[in-house]
Amino acid sequence: MITPTFATRVAFATMASALVGCGGDTAATATATHGKGEKHVSEVSVSKTHAGNYPIGVVCTIGMVADLVRHVGGEHVKVTPLMGEGVDPHLYKASPGDVAALNGADVIFYSGLHLEGKMADVFVRMARKKPTFAVTEYIQESRVLDDPNGAFDPHLWFDVSLWREATGVVRDVLKAYDPKHAEEYQTRADRYQKELADLHAYAGKELAAIPKERRVLVTAHDAFRYFGRAYDIEVRGIQGISTESEAGVRDVNDLVAFIVKRKVKAVFVESSVSDKNIRALLEGCRAQGHQVTIGGELFSDAMGKDGTPEGTYVGMVRHNVDAIVKALR
Repeated sequence: MITPTFATRVAFATMASALVGCGGDTAATATATHGKGEKHVSEVSVSKTHAGNYPIGVVCTIGMVADLVRHVGGEHVKVTPLMGEGVDPHLYKASPGDVAALNGADVIFYSGLHLEGKMADVFVRMARKKPTFAVTEYIQESRVLDDPNGAFDPHLWFDVSLWREATGVVRDVLKAYDPKHAEEYQTRADRYQKELADLHAYAGKELAAIPKERRVLVTAHDAFRYFGRAYDIEVRGIQGISTESEAGVRDVNDLVAFIVKRKVKAVFVESSVSDKNIRALLEGCRAQGHQVTIGGELFSDAMGKDGTPEGTYVGMVRHNVDAIVKALR
């Protein structure tokens, strides 16, 4: 079970999860297991089972969560994502249209750990009415990174092995909410988890080909710490974990000094974050006689355009890995 300390620190989402278990129709509970038989830190408890028509209406926040639900739910779900390509979830505020979509949903999934912090009150309200789940908040606390301010780093999808575990959360919610199709959800989740295991291995193998001394990833904001831990890459970001925090002149100057000292040859922009700080970084390095290039655009808090390979989680990760390897090797 989630410890009191963990529950306090995840705050609004924990409150939402508790509300989901209260009231409703028929209680249904499932315990998520994944990987080598390891259990989630908590059970998912769904307050009622599906009694309406199909497909089940599911509203998700970020594209990575929506993609996860599509893979597990298949034809039995209709997924509506609120945030598309290039959208920064740290700064996103729910529009009246979003609230209407959430009100009309059967089930809601969001990422959690305060990634969508400006929507906290909305999730608490929705959790009083319908199953509402933060997929990252069922991952073992010991595997979740802290930020310098004592909160949790929400960017778990950059460690593919952790996102593979989040598949189990979606699977168990759908199995409990729609037991009629439980076997299909299990089969689809197993298949997708195998695909993610292969992706995790691919990322590790490709990134290991970069010489150790060049394995330094510099980006616009500090979204890649899980990526660095999982694939043995040193990561630096100009802004903090949340793009709500502005980078100061000292932040840029400190990173310029680091890049020059380490002779880093490429830095990366992000599709959902302004490139102004990266441009300032380039100018600072140039002023010190060190030429650094933009190694490419990475997808961090949002996937690519719908209908493209980068518009899927697997495609997004492969794009990032390939871009980093090409620029740094």
